[in-house]
Amino acid sequence: MTQQYVLITGGAGYIGSHCVLVLLQSGYDVLVLDNCSNTYSADEGDKPESLKRVEKLTGKTLSYVYGDFSDCQKLKNVFTRYKISCVIHCAALKSVKQSCDLPLPYYTNNVAGSLNLLQAMSECGVKSIIFSSSSSVYGNPQFLPVTEDHPTGENCANPYGRTKFMVEEILKDISLSDKEWKVYSLRYFNPVGAHPSGEIGEDPLGIPSNLMPVVSQVAVGKLKELAVYGDDYNTPDGTCVRDYIHIMDLAEGHIAAVGKLLTEKKGGIFKAYNLGTGSGVSVLQVVNTFEKVNKINIPCKVAPGRAGDIASSYCAVDLAKKELVWEAKYGLVEMCRDSWNWQSKNPKGYRK
Repeated sequence: MTQQYVLITGGAGYIGSHCVLVLLQSGYDVLVLDNCSNTYSADEGDKPESLKRVEKLTGKTLSYVYGDFSDCQKLKNVFTRYKISCVIHCAALKSVKQSCDLPLPYYTNNVAGSLNLLQAMSECGVKSIIFSSSSSVYGNPQFLPVTEDHPTGENCANPYGRTKFMVEEILKDISLSDKEWKVYSLRYFNPVGAHPSGEIGEDPLGIPSNLMPVVSQVAVGKLKELAVYGDDYNTPDGTCVRDYIHIMDLAEGHIAAVGKLLTEKKGGIFKAYNLGTGSGVSVLQVVNTFEKVNKINIPCKVAPGRAGDIASSYCAVDLAKKELVWEAKYGLVEMCRDSWNWQSKNPKGYRK
């Protein structure tokens, strides 16, 4: 029997590497395509450090191709060389602030790159995909908790969110036009934490823009203090409220989606699922919990609110629980504990 792979684009990054680990543990053969734009590799073309550690943790070997979406021929070669059962499309630029400052690279990478991938998939007859989407497609929520039938695209607060919305719309059109396509869009809320071993975790290149890696880098002394962007939002303590989800819960959500997608008999489908905990936590609650759990002081200063940020966002998770038979297991304590475990063991991330 020909070996069949699950292809993960961006599989060497934060979310992708944890998904790779759980896929390998679940018995899948995994192929990663990554250009290392947001992960560390000692040498170009060499397997990134995150994937080497995944192999060590699982005792299993994965396949890796160094490549970029702009190289259409490379994409076609991948689908020709390997027998691929489905694709998990994690590769994307993901900073809200950066997308506001530099929208063109975001549209080029996230939208045009996805089109290149989908074209290669179509030409090679691989028509099952799990798309790493985002809660940002909902924009400024019209109601809370956000359900999957909440309008998307109408109030996207930043270019990053709009790129995710655009790709979802493309996927909807494809699945309507070709009944062989099977598409699941996983709308992530706010992934944080790390593998409990502390061997893999979030290692942003440059100064991070997401809350937990900034808190962790302040704790380890890499950054001086945490800037709290805005304290006058219409929330219980004035700081932004988000639905934070442990990265291992998110990875398990992908395994549940892969299992369902590969056994899906009906084609021509597009299904969206929220992946979150179903409850909101404020910036100050995250900081206070991190300090309490890890017994570390996090110096903070209040800064002006950022363009593209919204006050509150948290989701309803009933659909994923019902159809994917999945729900988050971990709470904020575990998220803070595992984030610090990773950062304290790896103060420079994957760099030695």
